[in-house]
Amino acid sequence: MNKNQILKLKGRTMVFIDYANVYGWRKNLKKEINLKSLFEYLTGYNEILEINFYYGKDNNGKSEEFLKDIQKIGYHINTKPVKHIKIEGTDICQRKCDFDLEIGLDCFEELDSFDGFVFFTGDGDFATLYERLIKKGKQIIVIYTKGHLGKEVWLMKKGIFKTEFRKLSI
Repeated sequence: MNKNQILKLKGRTMVFIDYANVYGWRKNLKKEINLKSLFEYLTGYNEILEINFYYGKDNNGKSEEFLKDIQKIGYHINTKPVKHIKIEGTDICQRKCDFDLEIGLDCFEELDSFDGFVFFTGDGDFATLYERLIKKGKQIIVIYTKGHLGKEVWLMKKGIFKTEFRKLSI
């Protein structure tokens, strides 16, 4: 085991990176997350067999180039189009692209193949998913940044390990 590894994984492990959440961590971290270094860190764990990257795709060159770079790194990519929702009474469009359902379904489709699941998201909407996975005897690890962990997850005490991204030595 690499000295920089702090996660104590218990068997075959699958990783989920909800990039819309992770992208928002930049302000708190005061830096961009180096996705190549993150991938190299995660593949340093023998137990991690699959690393899923969920990304809302825009129809522009920058989005396409980003996806090509992510694929070259080695991530298993899951995409769908970003919705642009006009905020009523303004000329502002908000980008929206949630992967909560897809991540939950992917977990349960692979339930028998993995012993543990690592989530890069602090989204409180995942609390029910975590509870159900814990009931199935699965190891749950949630990676988040300060100020980006939903109350529902924060209050969970049994069967879940939560750690801040900055502690991963990436």
